[in-house]
Amino acid sequence: MRWERLFADVEAQFAAEWDREHESEVADRIRAEIGRVRFRDRTAVAHGSVLTVWVIGADPGVLSGELRASGPDWVLLAEREGMETLVPLHAVTAVSGLGSASRAPEQESRLQARLDLGYVLSGIARDRAPVSIVLTDGHLLGGTIDRVGADLIEVAEHHTGDYRRPSAVTGVWSVRTAALALVRRAS
Repeated sequence: MRWERLFADVEAQFAAEWDREHESEVADRIRAEIGRVRFRDRTAVAHGSVLTVWVIGADPGVLSGELRASGPDWVLLAEREGMETLVPLHAVTAVSGLGSASRAPEQESRLQARLDLGYVLSGIARDRAPVSIVLTDGHLLGGTIDRVGADLIEVAEHHTGDYRRPSAVTGVWSVRTAALALVRRAS
């Protein structure tokens, strides 16, 4: 009887130690997995969520809208009254409203990875819609994106209420994509 209690006690201690080690290992693995999560993994599963986004250079510095789409380095918000706003992630300082879910790290397809800021800006250039651009230093620029390069866009400056016509263009700006805080157009 004493031996049975002794072995039962040893087994219980072993089981408790095993559980502690297992819980510690699981916690370590979870921390390591969370440590690999990128911002784009969080936004990839939050489409449809209403977000509050702090943006460098924007006035005011806070945007609020429904997350309509996202890519590896940008988010698209639907703001008030049909306004769509493209925000490069390099201009985002903080976001509220993402929830707790995220895509597994590095689980995006090759196609999703190719839908970067340059690709989206090229689509806006093809659309020829007038846009308002805010730079990270707060400067405003209105016009039409004419061309998209590797690290720049060329913008024909004109009144955003007009379509691009040669007579309406007051200047052409080459803008570094790293300086973009947001690109906004009415839908």
